Amino acid sequence: MRTHQLIIALFQRFCWLDEGLQARLHARGWPDVNRPQSMVMTNIVSGIVRPSDIARNLGVPRQAIHSTINQMVRLGIVRLDVDPDDRRHMIVSFTETGARMCKDAQRAMDALAAQITARIGQDRFDALFDALEADWGDNMAGAPAPRRAAC
Repeated sequence: MRTHQLIIALFQRFCWLDEGLQARLHARGWPDVNRPQSMVMTNIVSGIVRPSDIARNLGVPRQAIHSTINQMVRLGIVRLDVDPDDRRHMIVSFTETGARMCKDAQRAMDALAAQITARIGQDRFDALFDALEADWGDNMAGAPAPRRAAC
């Protein structure tokens, strides 16, 4: 079993998708966005709009997400507003420009999915997607405390 290669293969394919997305957006004249900004956009599209929830979903500190969101506000892609359901929180949403960019991003992702399907076949694409969407369970259940390897 090639389990030692799993994380590398998953990360390489993630980078392939993100780089393809970025190249297609750039070709359409959109400003370059970095990977954290791209991940924030993906969360917003998925309905995750509180910065603290985005940070938790991505496994990064809230300060990092706030910094990324502030960069995106300056680029005119998103805006921050008080959450009407809980005034103690902020929510992030797309500006009109960000919404147009998001539509182009969805077209780019559709094209990338079609490209993958053409290369590996519909059955393998569906199986890949099913495996990635499956509930893998709690990855920390019964796991010993992580140890850091010496470099």
